[in-house]
Order: sequence, then C-alpha cells, then structure tokens
Amino acid sequence: MDLKLKYGWPFPKNMSDPPPLSFRLLSGLVVPMVGTFSKIVLTWCNNVNEHNVDRLRELVGERPPGTPLVTVSNHYSCIDDPALWGVLRWRYLWNARVMRWSPAAHDIAFTRRIYNCFFSYGKCVPIIRGLGVYQQAMDFMIERLKEGAWVHIFPEGKVNMVQTRMRLKWGVGRLIYDCPITPVVLLFYHIGMDSVLPNKAPYIPRVGNTVTVVVGEPLDFREMVKEMREQGEGDERARKRITDVIEEEMGKLRDKAEELHTKVKQKL
Repeated sequence: MDLKLKYGWPFPKNMSDPPPLSFRLLSGLVVPMVGTFSKIVLTWCNNVNEHNVDRLRELVGERPPGTPLVTVSNHYSCIDDPALWGVLRWRYLWNARVMRWSPAAHDIAFTRRIYNCFFSYGKCVPIIRGLGVYQQAMDFMIERLKEGAWVHIFPEGKVNMVQTRMRLKWGVGRLIYDCPITPVVLLFYHIGMDSVLPNKAPYIPRVGNTVTVVVGEPLDFREMVKEMREQGEGDERARKRITDVIEEEMGKLRDKAEELHTKVKQKL
C-alpha cells in the first residue's frame, strides 16, 4: 500500500477563512459544475423518495454562522458523493463556500494530476487509508470545522458493496471530539444509489431508478464531549464512545430506510 500522496498535498498552506483567491475562483467553477451534475443525475433522471430531507437542507444552508456541521451516511456506490447532494437546493449546490468538505481515497481520486486538481477544487480531501485518525486530512477537516464549515464523512471507510452492517471507523469520532466547537451531527441513510451507478462495469449512471433518502434528527454531543473532557477520558476511548452512538443511530436509520424503500418499490 502506497502511504504517500503522489502529487503532494493539494491545498494551499494558508487555508484560513476565506481561502486564497485562486482557490476560491477555481472551486467556484468546479463546485457548481458538479452540483449541476448531481441534480440532473439524482432528481431529473431518477426518483427520490425523501424523508425528513428538509432537516439536511436547513442545516446545510441556514444554521447559525460559525456552527460546524458533520453529516454522516452509509456508502453504497461510488457516485454517492456527489450525486446525493442533488437533494439540496440550487443556491447551495452552486455556492462553493456552503458545500461540504469530504475525505476521498488518495489511491482512487488523486492518482493523476488532473484528478488531483479537480477533486481538491471540488473540496475533496485526500485520505490515506491505513494511516489512522492522526493524518493530515483529518487535521485539515478539523480546521475547516473550526471555521464553521460542513464536513461529510462515510465512516464505513469504503464502498459497502455487499451492504452488510459494518463497524464504523473512529475518524468520525475524532472530528467531533477534537473540534473546539462541538459540531452539529446529522445522520442519513440512503438505499438505491447502487442502482443509479452499479458497482460493476460499465460504470455509467442509469436512469429511472428509485433512491430512498432518510434523514435523522440532529445529534448534540456537547454534553457528552464536555463530560468526557472533564473526566479526562482518553482520546481513543472518547472517539470510540462517540462512534458507538453514531453506529447505533445509523442502524436505526437503516431499518427505517429499508422499510420505506420496500414500501415505495412495492407500489411501482
């Protein structure tokens, strides 16, 4: 396994809020382009069975300034991000400052120089699987959260092609525990994205499928984090406790999503 970035770290050293003008200009081109693709693929070419999605829209675009947001979902298809963001309003999809930061596998999304540029301007952060929770990508995303940004993460750590219930990785726990301002955390579960883009060749988006998206209610970890810090909870133990809560809630959302998806499919 190659544990190095082929083209080096893709972001400017000074990524304070606001980022450098050059990054803002190029990101301002890539993000709307990808957002348009997402809207077309998800909501124009396929059918979305939405449940509580307005909660996601509200937190993405209308949360108080300076409030960090972490969204968490399952990962069933390579097109989950960005296509799932097609449920958002146009004014968010075309706003590079509003849209999410998200980790992306360095050995898939950052293997060529043009990919390196495209994905970084699209606000994807190269994560090196196997390097653990203390790596540059995680530090970078915590810095973005400190600025009140939105970070989305797939804590399964890979595309779950067999759709089994997997133990979630603790990186999500670190994002929440190590951020000085405890983020709002929103979970959602989706079913059907692997029909929009099957996990086998030819990798061409399909049309006419049904995708179910079930969004939960925001999770508030402030008291839990405060208590663990006051009690001197070890970092590893703290990350695990937070991730365990998320894993349990994701299981509940999965059950609900599967039930709702089955019902809508039976009506078709």
